[in-house]
Amino acid sequence: MKITWGQVSLEARLRDISASGMYLETPEPLWARAQFSAVLMLPEVIRVECIVRRVDAGKGMVVEFTELTQETKMDLTHLIWKLAHQ
Repeated sequence: MKITWGQVSLEARLRDISASGMYLETPEPLWARAQFSAVLMLPEVIRVECIVRRVDAGKGMVVEFTELTQETKMDLTHLIWKLAHQ
């Protein structure tokens, strides 16, 4: 997945996802309360706005989704269902 924070783009690996947020593995996580855009590049592309809620130094970060549209909520629900039934 790709993270965009201001002019900076970072790569991260999605480890876990729920309807309210996700855990991203990255050796250089942002700090708590940092806000950024993320693009999940799975079979379908889903763009979400996020805020960092917890940082695991050198490992990753827990992020919460913010400002989700109804369409994005439906896309996330569908994605989570597909992942749970693989």
